[in-house]
Amino acid sequence: MDRGKVSPGLVILRCWTACILLFACFLPALVYFSPAAAQQASPGPVYVVQPGDTLWDIAQRFGVSERELADANGINDPNQLIEGQELVIPGLQGITGRLVTRPIQYGDSLEGLSRQLGISTIELARMNRIASPAQLYAGQNLILPEANLAIPATGRAVLKKGQSLLELAVLHRSSPWVLAFENNLESKAIALPGDVLHLPGATQAGPTGLPGEIASVTIDPLPLRQGKTSVFEISGAPEMQLSGEVMGHAFDFHGLGANYVALQGTHAMTEPGFYPLKLRGTLPGGGEFAYEQKIFVRAVDYPYDRPLTVNPATIDPAVTRPEDAQWTALAQPATPQKMWDGLFRIPSPLEQEYCVETGDCWTSRFGNRRSYNGGPYNAFHTGLDIAGTTGVDIYAPAPGVVVFAGPLTVRGNATMIDHGWGVYTGYMHQSEILVGVGERVETGQLIGKVGATGRVEGPHLHWEVWVGGVQVDPLEWLRQTYP
Repeated sequence: MDRGKVSPGLVILRCWTACILLFACFLPALVYFSPAAAQQASPGPVYVVQPGDTLWDIAQRFGVSERELADANGINDPNQLIEGQELVIPGLQGITGRLVTRPIQYGDSLEGLSRQLGISTIELARMNRIASPAQLYAGQNLILPEANLAIPATGRAVLKKGQSLLELAVLHRSSPWVLAFENNLESKAIALPGDVLHLPGATQAGPTGLPGEIASVTIDPLPLRQGKTSVFEISGAPEMQLSGEVMGHAFDFHGLGANYVALQGTHAMTEPGFYPLKLRGTLPGGGEFAYEQKIFVRAVDYPYDRPLTVNPATIDPAVTRPEDAQWTALAQPATPQKMWDGLFRIPSPLEQEYCVETGDCWTSRFGNRRSYNGGPYNAFHTGLDIAGTTGVDIYAPAPGVVVFAGPLTVRGNATMIDHGWGVYTGYMHQSEILVGVGERVETGQLIGKVGATGRVEGPHLHWEVWVGGVQVDPLEWLRQTYP
C-alpha cells in the first residue's frame, strides 16, 4: 500500500469517529440543560390533592393566588382536580419534594417545630415566608415537608430556675451534650431557665413550645369572633395551676376531669386583627412557664337597627357611665363552682326550639349597631330582646345565685345571676323583680315579670349573657352546650 495516500473509506471512518467523540463531550451539557432532565433532578415542591380539596383551598394554604396555582399546573378548569394529583407549588424556589400544610396549634413555636421535625429554623422560615418568629399565630397553616412528618414527636421538658443542663439530662437519662446537640444549642451554657427543651428518645405529641406536661391546647372557635364565647381547653398532667390573658381580660382554668377549661368572651366591637394570648402555669413538680402567641379576631357582620327614640336622660353620659361601670363590675368575679349543665333555657314562656329555628321571637338581636335620638351608630345591642307584653313571666335559664336585684336608670328593674366560672346572665326592663340578692335559683324558676322600665320604646325582656367580663351572644347559649 502507498503510505502517502489515505483511502476514502478510512477518511470517512475517521470523520465519524471524531463526530462521535465530539457529541460525547457535549452530551453531559445537553443533558444538564434539558428541561426534562432538570425536572427529574429537581422536581420542585409538589402537593398531593386530598379528598375534598379545591384549587382555592390549596392556594390559600400555600399563600399563592388561585390563578398562579392554575397557571403553574396548566389547569384551565379548577373543578377538574383529581384526588392523588400532584400540583406544583409556585414561588418556592430551591425547595423540592412533597409538601403538606398543617394548622399551627397554640403553643407551637418555630424553634420547637425545628427541633421536633429536624428542619432548620431558617428553612422553615424560608418555606413559609416568615420574617420573624413573632409572625406565627394559632390556626395559621404551616408548610412542611411530608417526609419530616414521619419523624416521631420528641418529649419536652422545661429547664427550671437554678437547674443545670446536666441535672435535666440526668433526670431524663440523657447527657448534657446530647441535649445541647438535639436542641441546636451552641454550648451547654446557652440553655436558660424557662427554655422548653426536646428530649431525644422520647415520643410525645403536643405543642412544641410548651412543657411536656401539656399534651394539647385547643381554642374553639379559632379564629375568635366578635361578640362570641370562646372555650380554651388544655389537657395534660394533673395538679397544674393555669391562667391566661387575652385582650386585657385575665382568666383562670378550671379542672374538668383530665382537662382544664376556661371561658372568655370577645367584645362585639373589638377591632379585627391579631392579639396576644398569654398562658402561664405552675407544673406539678414546681416548675413555672409562660408563653405568648398571637391569635386572630375575625369580624362579624352585625346589622344596623333602625334609629331609636328614647328618654334623653337614659343616654346622658353622666348617667350611663357610672351605671355601666356598676353593671360591668358585677360580672367580673369568676366563681370556681360551675352551676349549670347543658343548654341554657330560654327565659320566657316561648317555645325554645321554635324560637331558635325561626328567629321570630326576637325583636332585636345581640351585636346590632345602634343609634339613639338621631346620634351616631357608635353603640351596639348588648343582649337579646325577647318579645313579651307587660306581666309575662321571666324564668331562670340555668342554676345560679342572684348578685343584683333592683332599679337602675338605663336598665330599669334589673336582675343579674351568677352561674359560675365567670358566666352571668342579666334581665332588664322588668315590671316586677321576684328574687333577692344571695338567693339560689334553679332552671325554670320564676324570677320576674316583663315590663317597660328604663331605656325602652315598649315592653320586652332584654336578656344578657356575660362571659369573662364581656357581653356575648345569648343565642349561642341556647344552641350550644358550654363547655
